[in-house]
Amino acid sequence: MTPSKGDAPNLAPVESMLRALTLSSTSARTREDIFTAPSQWQPHGRVFGGQVMAQAALGAMHTIDAERIIHSLHGYFLRPGDIEEEITFSVDRIHDGRSFSTRRVQAYQKGQPIFSMIASFQDEDPGLDHQATMPEGIPDPESLPSAAEVLQGINHPAADIWAKTRAFDLRHHPSSVYVSVDGQPIAHQAVWMKALGRLPDDPNMHRAALAYASDFSILEPVMRAHGVSWATPGLKVASLDHAMWWHRFHRADEWFLYSQESPSARGGRGLSLGRIFAQDGTLVASVAQEGMVRVPQ
Repeated sequence: MTPSKGDAPNLAPVESMLRALTLSSTSARTREDIFTAPSQWQPHGRVFGGQVMAQAALGAMHTIDAERIIHSLHGYFLRPGDIEEEITFSVDRIHDGRSFSTRRVQAYQKGQPIFSMIASFQDEDPGLDHQATMPEGIPDPESLPSAAEVLQGINHPAADIWAKTRAFDLRHHPSSVYVSVDGQPIAHQAVWMKALGRLPDDPNMHRAALAYASDFSILEPVMRAHGVSWATPGLKVASLDHAMWWHRFHRADEWFLYSQESPSARGGRGLSLGRIFAQDGTLVASVAQEGMVRVPQ
């Protein structure tokens, strides 16, 4: 079913996300596996990048035995997607080895690629084991305000979207950058996140949901470093590429800390790096993204 701008906003946020992350297999096939999926409603009419990335990851997962787990993806956002159009995903089974498998996924609308990704999968094997430590001094998520609490009373359409339509609870430290940047400009932040409702027990759905959520705030350290909020008139932000590495399993409907920093911005582009930790300090995943960040002079 093709989504419409009229009825999709009426879905609960988690239900809307799960609807988008339910891929349908088609009978069309050459040497690739073909899937289709709808998009979530967005006020600007463009597909959310985290959505198409999570869908592409799931498409690749559907062609792999459950024992072989996704450990990395590298994707490029090529064109803005249209929420009114279904997305078609073609999965190329590039390689299946004794321990690793590789898949290439292309997402299409109207015959044009909008997202391109390569993902790698591996059997669970014993080996060396270490991890970075979780940042210290971050308050517990329950002590920080949610987006709905931060934006309460702000009469602006964007505030209503941020507060009520996302499938994840986001709680920023030291503060959010929705309407202003408090304190001194710094190129790092931390965001507690979890899905707003219970997700299915399928581990691959949780891995895909982490990829989905990893695109929400990853470019905010670029903005924070220059005192730029989402409410800045004329601000233009778009994801260009995204890489993610899954290290250890974690449910996306339980709190995780997304620690983010930006080492560089230049030429209208900003780079951000992120680490995702479970609440007990376990390093779950690492993320890197470069995005377009243009601020009117």
